[in-house]
Amino acid sequence: MSLSSGSCGNCYYLGTSDGGVLIDAGVSLRRLKKTLIENGLDMDSFSAILVTHDHLDHIRHLGSFCKKLCRPVYTTDVIHGALARHTFTAPTIAPCRRILAEGEWNDVAGMKVRYFVVPHDATQTVGYAIETAGHKFVIMTDIGRMTDEAVEYARQADTVVVESNYDMDMLMSGPYTYELKMRIVQGCGHLSNDECASAVKRFWHKGLRNIFLCHLSENNNTRQLASDCTAAALAEMGVEKGTVALRCLPREYPSQLYVL
Repeated sequence: MSLSSGSCGNCYYLGTSDGGVLIDAGVSLRRLKKTLIENGLDMDSFSAILVTHDHLDHIRHLGSFCKKLCRPVYTTDVIHGALARHTFTAPTIAPCRRILAEGEWNDVAGMKVRYFVVPHDATQTVGYAIETAGHKFVIMTDIGRMTDEAVEYARQADTVVVESNYDMDMLMSGPYTYELKMRIVQGCGHLSNDECASAVKRFWHKGLRNIFLCHLSENNNTRQLASDCTAAALAEMGVEKGTVALRCLPREYPSQLYVL
């Protein structure tokens, strides 16, 4: 379940009957509790937090999560270094600090978790491959360009959450400054609809069952444009409609709780 996906805030829940994790902490504790309860879950439904990077829309409420929940926070040593210096997390992160080992699977809340570095203009940004309950799940949000390593993990997954941030025509004709447009498009910003569709062509395999498009821009994209672009890529490869579930995650409100 996505609790929020976009520059307004990012937070995802992944769980089984034995427990779960949050990925990022860009929503308030109050909103988190409310959304979990509305979906038949509670605050004991997750026992750890994974962090993708140190931009504010992903860690805005991590400090309060650490202070009030005291759950372990897993990420890389580099990202934890940034969190230890960040105004929003520095006062409370230390007791929750857990470092993920590089280049190997880590045990996090009973799940197997491995990170891979992706290009983005944060201190460091990672995607996650997660194996649990017979499922292989990959999430890569805020990724300036697709990497071979990210594609390789996605090729092994049955569920992939991938950024489809902007439509190029909307971005270039829109109100953003030239500098901001260049920041978005030049490889360390965000993934366009076309780039996302090209990536899907690279990692498509017969075991892929779910594609979730995430982090759609409010000003430079629509759910229809993003969905149509990736759907067209699948059709070009001869993938029959319905073979894979393709969904766009909403920006400012929670998605439904999907059963994978």
